[in-house]
Amino acid sequence: MSDTSSATLLADRAVLRVAGDDPRGFLMGLVTQDSAIAPDAPRWSGLLTPQGKALFDFILWDGGDGSLLIDCEAAQAEALARRLSLYRLRRAITIEPTELRVHWSPEPGWGVADPRLADLGYRWLGDATGAPATGWLETRLRYGVAEGVAELGQDQTLWLECNARELGGVSFTKGCYVGQENTARMHHRMKVNRRLVVARIGEDDRARVRYPELGLMVTHRRVEALGDALRPRWLIDALAEDALAAGA
Repeated sequence: MSDTSSATLLADRAVLRVAGDDPRGFLMGLVTQDSAIAPDAPRWSGLLTPQGKALFDFILWDGGDGSLLIDCEAAQAEALARRLSLYRLRRAITIEPTELRVHWSPEPGWGVADPRLADLGYRWLGDATGAPATGWLETRLRYGVAEGVAELGQDQTLWLECNARELGGVSFTKGCYVGQENTARMHHRMKVNRRLVVARIGEDDRARVRYPELGLMVTHRRVEALGDALRPRWLIDALAEDALAAGA
C-alpha cells in the first residue's frame, strides 16, 4: 500500500474491510476465488447467485492484520456489504468501509500487476491523495475486460460468461461457494456459449453499456457470433481452446 500525489486515483472504487472471526474462512465459502490471499498478490473474485450468475465483482487484498480488503465499485460498496452480512449469522465478522482508496498506473513503479491481466497495468491501495487517473477505462476496454454491475449485469450473466476462467476470477480447487455447482459444471463441460465482449458501438440489442467517447460498448454475444468484437490475445486463446475441446 502506498500514497502518491500523481493522477492515479480510481475515484469510482472503494475499499471494504472484512475482519473478526476468521474472515478468510468466512469468504472462502462465499466467493469464487480462494481467500488465502498473499501480500501483494490480490485476486479478482465474484459473489454469485446460487445459479452461478454474477451479483458483484471485486478484487481481494490481504489486509496485513488478519483482515481482508475488498476493492469494489464505490456505488455498490454498501449493497455488497449488506449482501455479505446476510451470511454472517451469529459469526463475529465485521464488514465496514475504510478510508483507503484504489490507485492505478499503466506503468510499473507503483503497486502490483492487475490480477486479471498484466496488460491492464498496476494498482495499489492508499489514501485519497491525488487527482483522478486518466486512461483507465480505455485501457480496460481495449483489452476486452468487463467489470461492475452495469457491464456484468446483476443476476443476468453466468460467471464464466464474464470471462472469469480466463481472467483469474475463479478457483476450481477451493471447494464450495455460492453458485459453485453450475460454475464447475460449465467449466468441466467446456460449455461457455456466450461471452461478455467489447465491440465498436453499433446496433446491438444485447449491449450492456455504451461509451460514445471511446466508440466502444460492452455486449453479451454468442461465441459463434462475436462479429466485430475486440479480440485480445487472451480471448483468442480461450476461443481456440474451447473449439479444440468441442472437437475432441
